[in-house]
Amino acid sequence: MLVNGKEISLESGITIDHMLEVLSLDKDKVVVEINMEIIQKSNYTTRAINHDDKIEIVRFVGGG
Repeated sequence: MLVNGKEISLESGITIDHMLEVLSLDKDKVVVEINMEIIQKSNYTTRAINHDDKIEIVRFVGGG
């Protein structure tokens, strides 16, 4: 599947929550978009990901 424009190997059918865990990302500090649709955080534990999905993960970064 494509994540932020890069092909990565993850099993099809895993949840967003599981994907973020595998990628070592904190679900409270990211926004996930699948096929140009922003996914609500409340759906991260139930929304399954397919091999043909295009996923964008945006991380919040603080700074000044």
